[in-house]
Order: sequence, then structure tokens, then C-alpha cells
Amino acid sequence: VVVEEAWPLASLSGELAYIVQRRAFDYLDAPVIRITCADVPLPYAPTLIEASLPNVARVVKAVKEVTYSAA
Repeated sequence: VVVEEAWPLASLSGELAYIVQRRAFDYLDAPVIRITCADVPLPYAPTLIEASLPNVARVVKAVKEVTYSAA
């Protein structure tokens, strides 16, 4: 799981996920999951900013998905 506060397009997490999956594909038990900002312009309202940024709930959900734990 790669977490980054950036948009998904042309981000560091995208390149990192690509390199890991390309070079270590045979060693992975699950695909690399990226947690990034929502693919929308950053809003002005604080509640919308909080909703668009990566948060603990999204990270925990992704980790459980990758480790095949009960959701």
C-alpha cells in the first residue's frame, strides 16, 4: 500500500507502484494499492478537503484488502 497526498495522475506513488510490480511481480501476494487524493480539484471547504485527502479509514481498508483480512 502506497499512501501519498497527491493526485493519482503523474504522481510519485504511481511510479513507485509501477516499479515494484514490474520488478517484484513474482514475489507479491497481492497487487500494490495506491491511496491518493481524489481525482478532483482541491476544494476550498475544510470538510471537502478532509474528504478528498487520504485518511486512516481508506488506508486501513486497503491494508486489510491486501493482507486478505476480514473487512
